[in-house]
Amino acid sequence: MMEMIKGFRALHFIGPCVTVFGSARFKEDHPYYELTRKAGAAFAHLGFTILTGGGPGLMEAANRGAKEAGGRSVGCNIQLPVEQNPNPYLDKWIYLKHFFVRKILLVKYSFAFVVMPGGYGTLDEFFEALTLIQTHTIKNFPIIIFGKQYHQELIAHIERMKANATIGANDPHLFLVTDSIEEAVALIVEKSIKQYGLRPENKVKPFKWLLERK
Repeated sequence: MMEMIKGFRALHFIGPCVTVFGSARFKEDHPYYELTRKAGAAFAHLGFTILTGGGPGLMEAANRGAKEAGGRSVGCNIQLPVEQNPNPYLDKWIYLKHFFVRKILLVKYSFAFVVMPGGYGTLDEFFEALTLIQTHTIKNFPIIIFGKQYHQELIAHIERMKANATIGANDPHLFLVTDSIEEAVALIVEKSIKQYGLRPENKVKPFKWLLERK
C-alpha cells in the first residue's frame, strides 16, 4: 500500500501518457530499437509524456526518442537481479518492488498503449491492458502492436481464441497491429486526443496538458 501511495504521489503531475511496453534485451544497433526510438519521438511530438518500465532496451529507446523530441520521459523501474537499471533518458522515475503496483501505474496515466516486441513481461502488460479494456474496467484507449512478423503467432493464437469463442467476436478489434508509426499516430490522434478533448496547455512545453471535460 505504501509503495502504491508513493507511486501515485510521484506521478500525479506527469500528464496524459502514451505507455510503451517492450523488451529490455534489444540493443541500440537493433532495428526494433530504432523503430521504438522514432515512435517515442512521434508520440512526444503529439504532446504526450512517454511512460515506460524505465529500463534498458526498447524502454530506453522510447524514453530516448521522447527526450530527443523535447518531450517528457518517465519510467516505473522495477527492482530485479538483472537487466533493470534506470536508463539515462528519464526526466523522472520511481523504484518499485512489486510488479502489480508497476502495472497499475503504467495503466493509470495512459491514453494509449504501445506494444513493442518483448518477452513474458511485455505480453503480461499487453494482456493486462487488453483485459481491462475488454471488461470495460478502463475506457477503450488505443492499443497498438508494432512488429507484424514478430507477433504473427500471437495474432494467430488470438484468432484461434476467437474461433473457439473464448473471447468475443469483436475482441480482436480492440488493438491495431502495424509497422507504421504514421498509422499509429493517426489512431492516437483520433481515439485519444480527439476522443478525450486533450489540448496542449502550452505549445512551448508540449508535455503539459489540459483535459477539457465535456
